[in-house]
Amino acid sequence: MPDFQIPFPNRSIAIVTGGESGIGRMATLKLARAGVPVAFTYLRDQDAADAVVAQIAAHGGRAMAIQTDVGKEEDVEALFSVAEREFGVADLLVNAAGLNMSGILLRDMALAQFDRLLKADLYGPFLTCRRFVRALTAAKRAGRIVNISSIHERAPRPGGLDYDVAKGGLAQLTATLALELAPQHIAVNGVAPGMILTPMNQSALDHPAELKAKEAAIPWGRAGTPEDVAHLILFLLSPAADYITGATVTVDGALSLTVALGA
Repeated sequence: MPDFQIPFPNRSIAIVTGGESGIGRMATLKLARAGVPVAFTYLRDQDAADAVVAQIAAHGGRAMAIQTDVGKEEDVEALFSVAEREFGVADLLVNAAGLNMSGILLRDMALAQFDRLLKADLYGPFLTCRRFVRALTAAKRAGRIVNISSIHERAPRPGGLDYDVAKGGLAQLTATLALELAPQHIAVNGVAPGMILTPMNQSALDHPAELKAKEAAIPWGRAGTPEDVAHLILFLLSPAADYITGATVTVDGALSLTVALGA
């Protein structure tokens, strides 16, 4: 796919969580390619994070990787402080970091597992959005937030209690913040992917038969790619989406529309 071509203002600065892999990585690369300096987080895989920085630098872009547990308030504060010293106050935020469902049923789920998912997938966006908004408010500037949710914010699965609850909460976080922040011209939108070929779907990537079976359930006939999602993220962050806030856009090849087939 070609790179998204709508230009960003010269002073745009982005923070992307989970920028070392999957959707976050692709969003980081495309923002940098569009000329936006990017501070992105990684949790454990420093080699992958360093590779993203090197790839961006090779194309003349600016990026830095900051090890961050987005579920910890002190880590999020440090992330923004470091990014602000290096690049200035960020006006673009992408919350892509997160964990997948555990597959554990309610009766067997430890509180620690439930808490772990909510810390990564819901507390993380709360903390980053809060710190982002505080900085923009102090600077009296507008901005844009994109939260990466999932079709499972409204399409539950057995064994997905931890993930589905977190993503459902993220949908409401997005909608509520859109109302709160509209007067400041800070837009907040969500993206709800379906099956995307990232490490969250590593089993399908590793087993062609599994991938074929899962793709057979998708009306569009294939799983999505990180680029499919990243192009939408860039649009929602760009001046072209100025009047869009409070929306959640589904990117799933119509998978979530098949719920009533055969009924």
